[in-house]
Amino acid sequence: MNEQLQPLKKPVRANKAGRSGTQDDIVYAHIFEAILEQRLAPGTKLSEEALGEIFGVSRTIIRRALSRLAHESVVLLRPNRGAVVASPSVEEARQVFFSRRMVERAITELAVQHATAEQLSELRQMVREERDSFSRGDRGAGIRLSGEFHLKLAEAAGNAPLVSFQRSLVSQTSLIIAQYESGNRSHCSYDEHMQLIDAIEAGDAQQAVSLMMHHMDHIDSKLNLDEESASDDLHAVFSHLLKKPKAAAKG
Repeated sequence: MNEQLQPLKKPVRANKAGRSGTQDDIVYAHIFEAILEQRLAPGTKLSEEALGEIFGVSRTIIRRALSRLAHESVVLLRPNRGAVVASPSVEEARQVFFSRRMVERAITELAVQHATAEQLSELRQMVREERDSFSRGDRGAGIRLSGEFHLKLAEAAGNAPLVSFQRSLVSQTSLIIAQYESGNRSHCSYDEHMQLIDAIEAGDAQQAVSLMMHHMDHIDSKLNLDEESASDDLHAVFSHLLKKPKAAAKG
């Protein structure tokens, strides 16, 4: 879970990585995608040296990409100790999900008003790709596409600040799921996503919002956010087995 990244045998040159934009953008996009796919676990050390070798870029570029991710609260920059993938606390997880619900409600309402036929068609294609990914056992790609669906929906809402906020919330949600998801790892988000598109296309804002809130409930139900459920303190875990000290005999 917390192992430092190791360099690949052959560096992936940023300008050949299949991403558009500056080298900063490309490195940022690859790390962001790895977080969405839950290939980077919470607490993973992000060595500037290792990432520089992997992407074939300078440490300055790596620092800029990590700084952007830190601004979105998915990377933690620790003075003199380097960067790590964020590990949201239970309270932070609850706050993220509360914020996510508020944002998803607003995005859904706006999407009903502003989404074009072309955007809805792109969303449907994304859902089909998500379903196919899970069907062939590529869980990482399926999870990433599920997150990207919500980002694409935010774009269809036509509100730039919400897109930016949603990008941070979606990536934080992916970390929370990786950290707190319970044993049930089944996914049927693609069915819920398709129903949501149908409601948006029909112009039924009330139904669309109801479906989105149900979708968020479904995600929330898979998480174990009971602060008392687990501990890394062995004495606390096995306290019921420890013998109580005998009372001192009176003289």
